[in-house]
Amino acid sequence: MKKKIVIDLPLNTDRCRSKAMQIAVTSAGVISVNIDKEKGHLVVIGVGVDFFKLMKCIIKDFNCARIVVLKDRVAVKIIEEALESGALAEGGVVTEGSAGSTAISLATVAPAYGCRCHVVIPDDAAMEKHKEGSSARRRALEASELLSTCRKENQINASDSSQINGHSISEEKQNMNFSSKCKGGFFADQFENLANFRSHYEGTGPEIWEQTGGKLDAFIAAAGTCGTVAGVSQFLKDKNSNIKCFLIDPPGSGLYNKITRGVMYTREETEGRRLKNPFDTITEGIGINRLTENFKMAKFDGAFRGTDIEAVEMSRYLLKNDGLFIGSSSAMNCVEAVRVAKALGSGHTIVTILCDSGMRHLSKFHNAEYLSEHELTPSATGLEFLGLS
Repeated sequence: MKKKIVIDLPLNTDRCRSKAMQIAVTSAGVISVNIDKEKGHLVVIGVGVDFFKLMKCIIKDFNCARIVVLKDRVAVKIIEEALESGALAEGGVVTEGSAGSTAISLATVAPAYGCRCHVVIPDDAAMEKHKEGSSARRRALEASELLSTCRKENQINASDSSQINGHSISEEKQNMNFSSKCKGGFFADQFENLANFRSHYEGTGPEIWEQTGGKLDAFIAAAGTCGTVAGVSQFLKDKNSNIKCFLIDPPGSGLYNKITRGVMYTREETEGRRLKNPFDTITEGIGINRLTENFKMAKFDGAFRGTDIEAVEMSRYLLKNDGLFIGSSSAMNCVEAVRVAKALGSGHTIVTILCDSGMRHLSKFHNAEYLSEHELTPSATGLEFLGLS
């Protein structure tokens, strides 16, 4: 019986399309392969095709060909290491708590490895990352507990909460929908999982080195999990200790103070002022008030503090002058890139990363009404908001 699969990957260039088709047509059982150029979809039809294996091959090859988004390589590394160590089995559930791109990448990549993915998104996108992680970790443990119960009893009605560990569970748990065929749960733990760091030390860092011919003077980036900035900074420093690595931190985050003063403390944490959410920023996916295992691997020469209005203004400047529609994290990175350029002077090569698209920031960062409510309406005509004419 013929089956059809539509693979949604960034096939917006001839090179991408050629690469994907080359992999697909050589797969066993494939009858036809077509490209939907408008949507960037690869449409594969075949008989007895192992579509999971096909997806896995394409995603891995795209990762090597440098044509997937930054967080996809993190997702691939986390899942592959978990499978290799036995922490995750095919058919298991990968869980993660995030309002950012890593969880989306995990949800995209997990099926290619025969796994399911459960992403926990907070009702407030700016909710403290620790709370997100706790929820995702709990879901992974619940899936593993269910697996254990299944093995002991050989059968269980997953919809009957009274049969799980012999007691009733909350309404949230009743809606888990974990099948009795579940092969256990695995918490990706992107903040503490050093597979995050390794994906950039082994991938992103070498790519930057290769593409610049080793001739760069500085690398800069903001940090959320700190995996990107840690992996890249350590790789570059290992190659050339003279390369400067800087961090930019949004309002409310403690990383700037940790790097410049040695303490994780911000004015938002003053006694009597501590709030449920200490982050007074519209940026998402960057900033944190605790030290992650990934952060501990980073090598910094300094840090800058960025503001929301600078990020907003930079995003509009790049859209108008370079046709780049970026998100808040990318905009903050570019703010720092300009500052470092001013500090180092002309004739230097500075590298940063455009890690998020504006398409994931339409309701806030690119919403004129929302920005107006927070007195963040952009008005600059150039880069005067950074002291440049």
